Amino acid sequence: MKRKKRAQVPIRLNVLFFFVFLLFSALILRLGVVQIVYGEDYRREVERTQDEVVSTPVPRGKIYDRFGQVIVDNTPQKAITYTRSKTTQPEEILAVARKLARYIDIPDAEKKVTERDMKDYWILTHPKEAKQKVNEQERKKLADQGWTQKEIDKKVYEWTLERITKQDLAQISKSELEVIAIMHEMQSGYALTPQTVKSKGVTDREYAVVSEHLSELPGVNTTVDWDRKYVYDKTFRSVLGSVTEEDEGVPRERLDYFLARDYSRNDRVGKSYLEMQYEEVLHGKKAKMKNVVDKSGNVVSVEPLYPGEPGKDLVLTIDAELQQQVEQIIEQEILATKRKGRSPLLDRAFVVMMNPKTGEVLAMAGKLLQDGKFVDFAIGNITSAYAMGSAVKGATVLTGFQTGVLHPNTYIKDEPLYIKDLEKKSWKTMGTINELTALKQSSNVYMFKTAIAIGGGVYRPHQPLHLNPAAFTTMRHYFSQFGLGVKTGIDLPNELSGFQGQSKLPGFLLDLAIGQYDMYTPMQMAQYVSTIANGGYRMKPLLVKEIREPSADGKEPGRVIKEFEPVVLNRVDMKTEYIERVREGFRRVMQEPGGTAYSYFANAPYKPAGKTGTAEAFYDGPIQSRRQASTYNLTLVGYAPYNNPEVSFAVVVPWATQGNSDGINNRIGRRILDAYFELKMKRTAAQPDEATGTVQP
Repeated sequence: MKRKKRAQVPIRLNVLFFFVFLLFSALILRLGVVQIVYGEDYRREVERTQDEVVSTPVPRGKIYDRFGQVIVDNTPQKAITYTRSKTTQPEEILAVARKLARYIDIPDAEKKVTERDMKDYWILTHPKEAKQKVNEQERKKLADQGWTQKEIDKKVYEWTLERITKQDLAQISKSELEVIAIMHEMQSGYALTPQTVKSKGVTDREYAVVSEHLSELPGVNTTVDWDRKYVYDKTFRSVLGSVTEEDEGVPRERLDYFLARDYSRNDRVGKSYLEMQYEEVLHGKKAKMKNVVDKSGNVVSVEPLYPGEPGKDLVLTIDAELQQQVEQIIEQEILATKRKGRSPLLDRAFVVMMNPKTGEVLAMAGKLLQDGKFVDFAIGNITSAYAMGSAVKGATVLTGFQTGVLHPNTYIKDEPLYIKDLEKKSWKTMGTINELTALKQSSNVYMFKTAIAIGGGVYRPHQPLHLNPAAFTTMRHYFSQFGLGVKTGIDLPNELSGFQGQSKLPGFLLDLAIGQYDMYTPMQMAQYVSTIANGGYRMKPLLVKEIREPSADGKEPGRVIKEFEPVVLNRVDMKTEYIERVREGFRRVMQEPGGTAYSYFANAPYKPAGKTGTAEAFYDGPIQSRRQASTYNLTLVGYAPYNNPEVSFAVVVPWATQGNSDGINNRIGRRILDAYFELKMKRTAAQPDEATGTVQP
């Protein structure tokens, strides 16, 4: 029996050792898995908690005109910033803000401070009174309900904010508002990311004093920021758009979009038109730095990771000098017309000039007269629409050709039409004329009878007119091939497609044929006449010619990254012969006696072609008391030279007159073409002779 017991001991030890062996094996295996399989992940986790990568803005890209003249630039400006750590307490921020308030001035501080800012400040500066806003019973009740301390603190703070009265806030002095404004900026962004406290209007003295006291202002730094500079002031300003200010930051409605693209909440971004449309090009790539922090969240050191890249530059198709002259011409002609006393409603005018072969927009001007001063309204060329009148008759003739109701050299009698009890006629009775004379002298009746034929109707004096409503769709289809009633495709947001009349009564089809029913934008009119000028190719209007690398010397644009080629949106589905007939009619408008624009363009050396327009309209501008006043829109479209067009244009003057045609459309048209060809001649003369290398006189 004793031997048996002694034999069992080694067996139990062996079993124990075996289990110990298994446990050690499992432990070693687990350590291997942790170190080998997940080691890299854990290492990154440790580094993440120790290293924080932050981004800082870089200068925004510049914008040049087609000849390399800077239109939009950046100007350096002194800035004071603040960077807080992850563990910085509100009391510490308050202490720094109070010291900083002694060295810098915050203009209009009271306007930058919200009620919530004031309440947060009151709680910090009146801790005893703030604590009394929520009693112990209320706190205990939350605890009894199982709330965690963190949840209790949050709820108590909410109650405290709600219970702060106006009398409490009245304890805050006016001088303290500046401290609150500074605190607001200091706390506006993420930890470890520099926040701009003040950049606009930092004086040399403020910059120097703050620099001298940085040791007592933890987190504060003096640096150089940038501000957008629009070199030509208000010229083309509404199309260039704008950039948000520091206190605006990223627009709330697009916050997620920008945050997903490595933007910070307080980054300045393009908020309208070109600045917004090309934000990702102009913004550049931020500089990146690694903040090495200890376990408490304090920054131990800063290591640069990536220097960043300034935004790319844009080269526009716009000729800045021509743009300026066109804007001056518009202003001068509006004032001259108003002085005559027949244009009380006249408050705006538009001009678009473009290369009809490429679609490049050379000038895009609009002016709005408000309270006796002109403001830029160039963007109105794509965001507002008007009845354009007879300027669209080229599209009506071409629609007649394409539908087969007209043929080149079709004669129609121009006579007053009596449709039931309504008389519709031209500005004068012209007799039997063909389409060339109809365009030259602007016959309404020729267009009326063309529309009647398209609608399958028969004109009988003093009888009702019956037309197929499908004729509206037919006419609009062919009009759209020239860009009328559809978006032009210009590289800008918020383009309007115009307005279509809703009724399909027969009389409105006649009005559609003479441009007095549907409404079009000035840009659509420019695209329409360009399509006729170039022989039937509807070109996409281009505002941006190139994207370039940032300038190396700060003057000339850098290397071309992307060039925007001309885009043909569609080829007009018509015989070239048809378009040539309309081109000839347009030539006669300006170059033959009897043409509606002959007296203005007869002696023009560049031999233009075009079409005038007058449309009856009802004023719907800002002067509400005159909302229903009857008035006339004056328009003009054209191109030059007629046989090899290099520039096309549209002039639109809404509500130009309440009497006889003032001619402002023709005067503007003549002057802008003169300006274009004079600038061309000046630049050609300034170019060096290829043989001698000297500038020609």
